[in-house]
Amino acid sequence: MCSHTPPCPPADGPDREGAKVVARDSGVGFSRLCNGVLLFEDTGGLQPDGQIIEPDSASLTGALALRNWMGL
Repeated sequence: MCSHTPPCPPADGPDREGAKVVARDSGVGFSRLCNGVLLFEDTGGLQPDGQIIEPDSASLTGALALRNWMGL
């Protein structure tokens, strides 16, 4: 799928988020990576085969604390 040199990490690899962003929709809150992974603003995502990538709990906790602080 990837034509970059060096190639982007595979979707099932531990470094999958290092792939290049090929599309972004800030209104919906996701980015599509070159390896087919969809990443969401909450740090969760989907692999091309539909497997769920659980959100990073530290990032999610920080985002929730910020929302509470801002009164959202």
